[in-house]
Amino acid sequence: MCASSKPGFAEASFRDPSGRLVRLGDRIIRIVGKEGIFDLKAFLSSSTASKFLNSKNLVGTTFISDAEVIEMVRQNLPTVSDQSSFVEHERIPFQSFPYEWPAEMLYKAGSLTLDLSESLLAEGLGLKDATPYNVLYRGSTPVFIDLLSFEKRSAGNPTWLPSAQFQRTFLLPLLVNKYFSIPLDQIFMTSRDGLEPESVYNLSGTARRLLPPFLSMVSIPTWLGKSATSKPTDQSQTIYQEKSSADPEKTKFILQSLFRRLRRSLEKVAPDPDRKSTWSGYMLPNASFSDSYFAAKNAYMSEVIQEFKIQKVLDVGCNTGHFSFMAAKAGASVVAIDYDPVVIGKVWRQAESEKLNILPLVVNLSRPTPSTGWRNSECPAFLDRARGSFDAVFMLAVIHHMLVSERIPLDEIIDLASELTTDLLVIEFVPNDDPLFRVLTRGREHLHTDFTKESFEASLNRKFDIVRSQRLAETGRVIYVLRKKA
Repeated sequence: MCASSKPGFAEASFRDPSGRLVRLGDRIIRIVGKEGIFDLKAFLSSSTASKFLNSKNLVGTTFISDAEVIEMVRQNLPTVSDQSSFVEHERIPFQSFPYEWPAEMLYKAGSLTLDLSESLLAEGLGLKDATPYNVLYRGSTPVFIDLLSFEKRSAGNPTWLPSAQFQRTFLLPLLVNKYFSIPLDQIFMTSRDGLEPESVYNLSGTARRLLPPFLSMVSIPTWLGKSATSKPTDQSQTIYQEKSSADPEKTKFILQSLFRRLRRSLEKVAPDPDRKSTWSGYMLPNASFSDSYFAAKNAYMSEVIQEFKIQKVLDVGCNTGHFSFMAAKAGASVVAIDYDPVVIGKVWRQAESEKLNILPLVVNLSRPTPSTGWRNSECPAFLDRARGSFDAVFMLAVIHHMLVSERIPLDEIIDLASELTTDLLVIEFVPNDDPLFRVLTRGREHLHTDFTKESFEASLNRKFDIVRSQRLAETGRVIYVLRKKA
């Protein structure tokens, strides 16, 4: 759960009839109606809740008294029923959404959803929906946050209603990402509810439709869907009627089999850990810079991180995350962003493996994620979430990309950096005669003749004070540590 500075209903919570979220400064309060409180208490008292709380995969939750809530908010709490109950959720430091994740993180969120569903089955509980929007990431760890998704399960009902939603929002997006290289942002930014089998069927050629995993995930559901719609309405509506069995053990066996099939399907669309991209080899030795340059940069950044005791970092253009890992290992929490989903996927794999507090996101700061959803308020824009959330922003070897490739004026870049950090900016100057700068200009060097070290420092001085700087080895590159002006 994330918080804003103003109390009020959390925008993304209004769809749930069982309760709503209220943000009170840094506190996240959920108002639970009488319809939802029974299921919530049953879940929180379950061994599944205890297990996933211990593994840090479930949002921490405590009941609070009505009197405490009223005292906290006074006149700011919207009118609620006298029969409502109140719980406080752990605050997740930085909110992210499926369209900002690499495929690895969507896959992990899907795996967590199945883990919960399988564990709940033995306790007579279940999930009533299965969407990646029920999951946030605390660093590299997925956290299930929607506690009103849990409900008592009918012991004789062998149907898992969220099955189709799980396929639309997890399996099919991962499938088209893996086989057609369609980025997740292009899927979830245009369709919050994922993909229908018919849409993927139309993307696939005749031969592919008959091959696994397309046959089972796409073609058969499409053919069956066409068959169902051709039947009379009164017959097709029976699909959604609750089914019942007199044998609870048989019901349990059917659901266990379903979860195993879904897990096998999820494994079939898991992202390839060895996939490549334009920038995935950028940090390899001698790929883009000399050994002496990298050694100097590495030593300097290590000194800066230790000296300034940086706590919260935004690493812009992180690539494979070398300096994100350096900051995280020194105790900082890091949000690492890059527009290449392949390198961000690699960052997540390493951060998850080493249990580091790094949240890697597929975000291009030159074209940041906008606000989405109902009235553009359900999912806040990346910049709205990021402004003032970090005591240090790293912009290493990225300014020239924004200047040349994105045509963003230098003053605009520095202005944005000053909005994002509350204290420090660590930024790298890359001169216009640098080999990689010239590669980007593609013969248009004359457009950047006024980009000099002096003009760069003049732009910095409008918003920041220069604390220190160092030239990197034999190059003309310079790293600056800057402190935001009061």
